[in-house]
This record gives sequence, C-alpha cells and structure tokens, in this order.
Amino acid sequence: MSKVDTFRALHHGRLAGDPLVLPGPWDAASARALVDAGFPALATPSAGIAASLGYADGATPADEMFAAVARITRAVDVPVSADVEDGYGLAPKELVERLLEAGAVGCNLEDSRGGVLKDPRQHADWLAEVRAAAGDRLFLNARVDTFSCGDGDPERAVERAASYVAAGADCVYPIGAPADVLPLLRAGTQGPLNAYAKLDGDGPSPAELGELGATRVTFGPWLQRRATAALGEIAARL
Repeated sequence: MSKVDTFRALHHGRLAGDPLVLPGPWDAASARALVDAGFPALATPSAGIAASLGYADGATPADEMFAAVARITRAVDVPVSADVEDGYGLAPKELVERLLEAGAVGCNLEDSRGGVLKDPRQHADWLAEVRAAAGDRLFLNARVDTFSCGDGDPERAVERAASYVAAGADCVYPIGAPADVLPLLRAGTQGPLNAYAKLDGDGPSPAELGELGATRVTFGPWLQRRATAALGEIAARL
C-alpha cells in the first residue's frame, strides 16, 4: 500500500473517541521524535515551521516552506501531510507537483488570505482544479476559516465544508470551531472532520474531540511553541 493510501485509510473506520491524532513536526529532529513516540503519520504546521525559520505566521516564502517539508519527509518513513497555507498563489498543477516533489501525501489548504475569507464558490472551483491535478496522489484537507476569519456562523461553515467536499476535498478543517459546535458540524458534513486542539490544558482532549465528532485532531504550532518554551526554561537554568 502506498503512503497516501495508508494515510487515507487512517481516516476511515475510526470509533468515536478514537480520532487520528496527527502531531505537527517543524523540522527533521522533531519529526523523528514524534515517530519514535509511535505516531503513524504526521501533519506539518505552517506556523510552527515559520517560527522555526524565523518568520511570522503566513510570511514564509513558498520555496522555504516546501524545502522544510522535504527535510521532514526525508527524515521519517511515515506519511506526512503539509500545511501549505492558501497555496502561495501557485497554479493547481504546480502546487501539486511541488507537494509531491517534497514527499508530502496530503495538504491543508486555507479558504482565507490575509485574514479575509475567500469567495466559497471560487475557492471550491480552485479546490476542484487541485483535485483534478492531484488525482488520488494527495489527501486534500480543506480548511474552513469561518470561525477564525469570518462571523463564526456554524451554518456558513457547514455550507463551505459541503461545497469543498463536493469539489473533491477528502477532509474538512473548521479551525477554531468551538467544541460545542462540533456535533453540528459533524452532522452537516460528509467525510472526515479535522478538529484543532490546544495544548494549554484548557480545552477538550483529543479523545473528547473525537466523542464530539472529530475524525482527526491536529495541534497547529502548539508543539513547537511548547518545545521552544521548554528550551527557554532549560536555558534559564544554565
């Protein structure tokens, strides 16, 4: 079975309370540590990689992002999905080619740019072009930014999610959705649902998010931030 087939299979047949947990490496060393901890797949966070490269979130040049993803995929044998923000303005064919060249089996694609939501119809059309270019070679996770950039209306999020699934997305990611809204999103969305978990001890655990309807759980840049904070604490004691 190919890596992308393995990755796709990990999203299906999951029991409630047992979502696919995908930690986010920001470099080769963190990727190896996460695989050694037993995780069967990884999902890079664009903000975490940006911080590791000295950029603000959203400011990483495309070439540097793809190079960082390639270093991570070379370091591990498990499937790796890549957060490539809103695609960096690349044409669908070039975007797909660069993801495959970097060794990624999937990608996150945002429906906002510069904090502003894109037109959902135009974005769905673009996702359909990415799907056509990728075929079954990439697992497409369509991020829905209604809760982070829009008015937070769950119905609007469901509408966007449905249009992205119809365009060929394998999974949808309503980032920032309140935990109590997840059951509504689950009921209104076909296919896998990605939930965002914070590692601040103030939110639901991955298992609890799974009980609420999440198929998979990612953490954005939280692992990188926690690791950097831990390094700062160690350095302060030197």
